[in-house]
Order: sequence, then C-alpha cells, then structure tokens
Amino acid sequence: MREIVHIQIGQCGNQIGSKFWEVIGEEHGIDPTGNYHGDSALQLERISVYYNEAHSKKYVPRAILVDLEPGTMDSIRSSKLGALFQPDSFVHGTSGAGNNWAKGHYTEGAELLESVLDAVRAQSESCDCLQGFQLVHSLGGGTGSGMGTRLLGKIREEFPDRVLNSFSVMPSPKVSDTVVEPYNAVLAAHQLVHNADACFCIDNEALYDICVRTLRLATPTYGDLNHLVSLTMSGVTTSLRFPGQLNADLRKLAVNMVPFPRLHFFLPGFAPLTARGSQQYRALSVAELTQQMFDARNTMAACDPRRGRYLTVACIFRGKMSTREVDEQLLAVQTRHSGCFVEWIPNNVKVAVCDIPPRGLSMAATFIGNNTAIQELFTRVSEHFSAMFRRRAFVHWYTSEGMDIGEFGEAEADIHDLVSEYQQFQDAAACTEASEGHSAGQGLP
Repeated sequence: MREIVHIQIGQCGNQIGSKFWEVIGEEHGIDPTGNYHGDSALQLERISVYYNEAHSKKYVPRAILVDLEPGTMDSIRSSKLGALFQPDSFVHGTSGAGNNWAKGHYTEGAELLESVLDAVRAQSESCDCLQGFQLVHSLGGGTGSGMGTRLLGKIREEFPDRVLNSFSVMPSPKVSDTVVEPYNAVLAAHQLVHNADACFCIDNEALYDICVRTLRLATPTYGDLNHLVSLTMSGVTTSLRFPGQLNADLRKLAVNMVPFPRLHFFLPGFAPLTARGSQQYRALSVAELTQQMFDARNTMAACDPRRGRYLTVACIFRGKMSTREVDEQLLAVQTRHSGCFVEWIPNNVKVAVCDIPPRGLSMAATFIGNNTAIQELFTRVSEHFSAMFRRRAFVHWYTSEGMDIGEFGEAEADIHDLVSEYQQFQDAAACTEASEGHSAGQGLP
C-alpha cells in the first residue's frame, strides 16, 4: 500500500542510502539479514512502504543501488547490510564517470540506463499502489549528478503521475571535493528544476557544523553526517509508515509545499539533534522541538534562513503529544517571527503528527522549509560556474563526450532565472491595488 521505490546512485548516494536502510531497519525491527526482530505489531503493519516480503518472512528493501564503478557496490556487499539487498538491485558499470557530468548523463550513464530502468520497472510493477520514487545523490560528482538526473528524466517520462523526490547533496561553500564541481552542480540543478517534484537540499558543511556545534563531536565522520540525513529522510515518510493523528504523504507534502512549480527546493532540519549512541536524558517538549526546528543553526543546507522568507513550511512531529499544543507552538512561532513568513500565503505551515517516535527518543520532529534564502546556494555555485566558463576552462572534457557547449549557457541562464524568481517572491507584498483592482488603500504595503 502506497509504496516508495528508493534509488541510490553514485558513491555519495550509496553511502547515505546504506545509512538510511540502517535507520529504517531499526525503526521497523528488521535486522541486517532481513528478518524481523521487533516488539510491536505496528512495525509490520505498513512495512510494505519500503520493503517487499520474500519467502519465510524475510523482508527485502525496495531499493535500487546504482554506480558507474564497482567499488562502492563491493563495499556495500561486504558490509553488514550486504545480505539485506536483493542481488538484482545492484546495477553497476566498470569505468566510472570520472567526476564528469557529461559522462554520467550521456556516454557511460546512457549505456547503463536501460538496465537501471528495467530494475525500476520490476520494482514498480510489484507494487500495489506506487506512491513515488526517492532518489539519493550528490550534485558535485559525475554519476550522481549526471546519471542521476538522466534517470529522473526517464522516470518522469514513464511515471508522469508519481511523486519524484530527490535528496541532493549540494556543493559546500568552503570545502570542495572536486574542481569541476560548479559545472556538475549547475548542469544537474538545471535538470532538477524541471524533473523533480521536491528536492531536499543537503550540504556537507552545514552537517559538519551541526555535528561539531550541536552534537559536540570532535571529529565527525561521513557516518555521522549520513546519520543526520537519514533521520530527516525517515521523518519525511513517517506518516506513510506509522499511524498518526494527522497524516501527510509525499503528495500532500508536495501540494502544500510547492507554491510555484519551479520553486521546489527545500531546507531540511531535524530535532532533537542527538549523536549516534547517545541516549537522551532530558525531557523533551513540543516547545523545545519547535524552537530547535526553526533555529537557523539547525538547517542542513549552507544558507541562512533568516536572510530570506519562508514561502511554506512542513513540520512532521513524532511521539505522544497533544495536537493542540503543536498548533499553539507553531502559531506562536508565526506570530513572533511574522516577518520571516510571506504574508500572501496566510497559513503557510503544514503539520503532521505521528504517534510513533524514532528509536531511542520520546518525541522528535522533522522540519522542511521552502525558504527564499536557498537562492544563496544557487548564486554561490553559479558564480563559481561563470568564473570558469568565461574562460572555457575544463569545457573540453564535457564536449568530448558529445555534449553541446550551448547546454552550459542554457543551464547557467536557468539557474539565474531561478534565483530571480526566489528574489521576486521574497520581495513581493501581499497584493497591489492596481493588479487586484481594489479601491485605493486596501492593498497591503
């Protein structure tokens, strides 16, 4: 019932994906071999959202693992989760994309695309009522950004009425893993604008800051960062998987969060932030969760929400709590910080409340914000892109894969337009007399 097909692509996507399946397994009581060792019937009630049931009560993730080189796949196979995934779910090439978007999108990626789509079709056909797809990838490399966006486009063609969510790791402001990252990111973002329904923007540097500042981890590893992302990912689909007082599925989220089709890039957050293995000793309250969710330091992407305004917000609360208290706290936030929310969308906070908290916590909350400040992220990447593209640096690597140089200019223009759209709606007043045809004095300033 309302199943989701999970696709992880590229090294980054596969590393986050593996951590995600650990978190989901803990929540549903599924061990690394796929057997159930839970303590509540509710864990199995809607387990079909993410798992297929195989013979002898073994549960298999509805996941497709893709990469253009075998290394990441081998490490997943040899990890403790290796026996969990169906062998057919691993689809990999041999040569790799070499941090080149064009290789992932056109040449190497295109060769592997059909076998990935076969796996996607096989998983989709076995679903009772497919809700949608979630793709985990990064935008800075070659496979996740190039092949990931190509795959999104193909899925959009074949399943036009299903929800497509992407969890995308954006380039960080100060730390860059690859020199050609701005090219790959802008080319991939250009595709995401048109082919994704919702894009959750995650940023390594913001995650590092959370680990060091909030969780007090001296030397955060990718494992710690990926754990944070996984908590947010599991929070987004909580209402599909567990009973609650007020539900939200992927489609409800998309409908309430996207005021204009192109503006679907979200800032995710999670509260309370807890390091792995550290048990909570403090009593949590709805007020504390709400305060932490809206805290700018809690944002998982490197932009400051205080410099923009919220078009829409979704808050997914988990645990035993009163919905009245949730409503009161969110109303208080909106009243106290009314300048941070656009006034032309009157009730712009969507709420969901689910009864089952995450493992080891009494209550928790997932935050998803559609804030105009995300334009900072695109502006930064596009400035780096323009600086290199002006001199045509590194462009020959892309054109030698058969890519048209015009595509660079097109992608750059599209991202500039996106930034302008965000700025336009940040500055927009509630209504103007002229356009609304009101009598003078009725429009808000």
